[in-house]
Amino acid sequence: MINGKRIAVVIPAYNAAKTLEKTVREVPETVDLKILVDDHSTDETVQIAEKLGLQVFVHEENYGYGRNQQTCYREALGAGADIVVMVHPDYQYTPLLVTAMAGMIAYGVYDVVLGSRIIGGGALKGGMPFYKYVANRFLTAFQNVFTGAKLSEYHTGFRAFSKDVLMNLPLLENSDDFVFDNEMLAQSIYFGFRIGEVSCPTKYCEEASSINFARSVKYGFGVLATTLKYRLRKLGIARFRQFNPAGRKLLLDYYSSAKLSGAGEDDRNPTSAYAAVSLFPPSKGQREAGEFGADCDSWKEER
Repeated sequence: MINGKRIAVVIPAYNAAKTLEKTVREVPETVDLKILVDDHSTDETVQIAEKLGLQVFVHEENYGYGRNQQTCYREALGAGADIVVMVHPDYQYTPLLVTAMAGMIAYGVYDVVLGSRIIGGGALKGGMPFYKYVANRFLTAFQNVFTGAKLSEYHTGFRAFSKDVLMNLPLLENSDDFVFDNEMLAQSIYFGFRIGEVSCPTKYCEEASSINFARSVKYGFGVLATTLKYRLRKLGIARFRQFNPAGRKLLLDYYSSAKLSGAGEDDRNPTSAYAAVSLFPPSKGQREAGEFGADCDSWKEER
């Protein structure tokens, strides 16, 4: 706890067994809640997380990185967190900086804090592939021009958010894929939240997970599309639900209407696997494919 604010670290995980333990060992004692959401891993991620004493939530299907984050934030807020820090389990970012990042929010300096790999010039020294570094610099420059922000990078996975940010951004309008990160940051800028950065050393190692070249290209085009949507909305030329204050937001009573069969009375047991397929709102892709009929017409009115 910092300045009376309850701090949660959330870990969106998928096949992170090799690096999870050394990541968790660096989470500081100022953290009140440690939550891991497993996106249907095929390795021992869940078993290791349980041994480390984390609160574990398991998706019964692989829903994607963006949907994993939605569950992370929902569970942290439902547990009473005032500040939520996302830490990747691949040990690319050191959790030792969690206290510094959370403190900047706890004392009202910023609403969002990013751990930047670029400030300090350590990205390449830490093993970031050169093509990713070049893409990072190009996409960051592009977004700074079109959003008017002055961030050192938009693509870090080490982020801290206030409860107010997580409750008010229309996060359910975002992608289930990796571009969710960028959409969330664009939304934060659009809605006027204060964003700060701290220098964060990076470590790329063989055991760490990383999206491949094809997925990186897809992510890059997604970033360009998100930025153009942001600009068009700002200019009043087009409307997108991602930047609509009435867009769908996190629901903290998410699990209240249904339980996993056989879960028993303690349906909020952190190690329970929830029937996510029946409880998750339809994803962006499912809505566009028209899989949910007339009940979802209101979600199709504005994109």
